[in-house]
Amino acid sequence: MAIKSIHSMVEAAKAELTNLSPTEAKERIDAGALLVDIRDVRELQREGVAIGAHHAPRGMLEFWVSPDSPYHSDVFADDREYIFCCAAGWRSALAAKAMQDMGLENVSHVETGFAGWRDDGMPIQPYDEWKAARST
Repeated sequence: MAIKSIHSMVEAAKAELTNLSPTEAKERIDAGALLVDIRDVRELQREGVAIGAHHAPRGMLEFWVSPDSPYHSDVFADDREYIFCCAAGWRSALAAKAMQDMGLENVSHVETGFAGWRDDGMPIQPYDEWKAARST
């Protein structure tokens, strides 16, 4: 059996999703969408975090979204748009597609990932500041 190419999987996911630029994502966030950063915590610590983002590690995402999971997070029970973001837009495309397949209706992703977010001058903050702001 041949292994499917990750590039083909990402492209197939993107074909079924709303792919947003950082500017488009920021406009939707300002209107009430939630940016969900699925990067590993070490990536957040090293590179910073978009201001106001919610962290949901990729490895737990399906469990946090599923209402019958013991790990369900109420963050994913709202009727809002969820915009997924990873480092470069690959994991977020796969994650957004998986969430769509699970029944989360209003999902999209930042096509250029956190790198594009940062490079386009969108607001970010160091991890420690972001973490402290979450606990207030």
